[in-house]
Amino acid sequence: MMKVSRLALLAVLLLAGACSHKREQSADAPEAMPPSELAPPPEPPGPPPAELWKEFSGRRAFAHVKKLVDFGPRPSGSEALERARKYIVDSVRGAGWQVVPQEFIDRTPRGPVTFVNLIARYGNSDSPQRIIIASHYDTKIFDTIKFVGADDGGSSTGALIELARVLALDPGLARRVELVFFDGEEAVVQFGPGDGLYGSRYYAHVLRETARNRQFKCGVLWDMIGPSDLNITLPTDSPPEMARDIFAGADSLGVRKNFSYFRGPMLDDHVPLNESHIPTIDLIDFDFVYWHTADDTLDKLSPESLRVVGEVTLYCLRRMPWL
Repeated sequence: MMKVSRLALLAVLLLAGACSHKREQSADAPEAMPPSELAPPPEPPGPPPAELWKEFSGRRAFAHVKKLVDFGPRPSGSEALERARKYIVDSVRGAGWQVVPQEFIDRTPRGPVTFVNLIARYGNSDSPQRIIIASHYDTKIFDTIKFVGADDGGSSTGALIELARVLALDPGLARRVELVFFDGEEAVVQFGPGDGLYGSRYYAHVLRETARNRQFKCGVLWDMIGPSDLNITLPTDSPPEMARDIFAGADSLGVRKNFSYFRGPMLDDHVPLNESHIPTIDLIDFDFVYWHTADDTLDKLSPESLRVVGEVTLYCLRRMPWL
């Protein structure tokens, strides 16, 4: 994951966004759900849990992370990422969500690469989704080390799979959420013109082209949320109201010590969404000392950290004016 100063590289990102894509799906209309997925999911018995956030299991999320790490390095276009993609799709569909692959081809410094975002929506309601919750599921490619991205790519994806299960306990809330698993967050070689944020840039482009960006009130990006010494470092250019809500939610749940501000802005998958007029906050621990090293492994993570981020996000979904 290339977490870099937005101020230094924003012009580069804008140039990259102007690069042409060879698209395998039309950007002129929202993606259609396959007919086989249109059957409504079974409603959970009884009313939704009053304190839904308490249903989020750090241990379940960690188990998903372990499964993803077991696939090995998962760079875009690899067989390992294809196996991870199947695991994500099967897991999320098992919780009652419909999943649409958003496939496209883009140029990279190593040639054309096929990228596949995964877009999940609950049930078959025609009601528009109001909030995006996202993670990237690829890992950075290295020629010299084995990089499995337990935290960077793994932690947020495993937690997002668990979030799908918990949201399904409240179908009314779930139908207002769009879950997105971004491919191609990582630079194929090194961040520069046309290299990095491939999936989020394309997803945001399609939202603008179809005017779907107008239906969303806000977004939440999860990234690198698993370190044992969790310190979520909100970028300083976070939407102020959302940052206040996150801090307030963390305080209410007794985990305020795990949340702070970063030293400045950050360039991550939330940027294309913010530039598409969807206020989006990046929940990321960028103090992780093993970032982009072979030591980004499962033993550096904690189920408790995943639980903290999951619970705070769910608390804000339920208690804050995000929807």
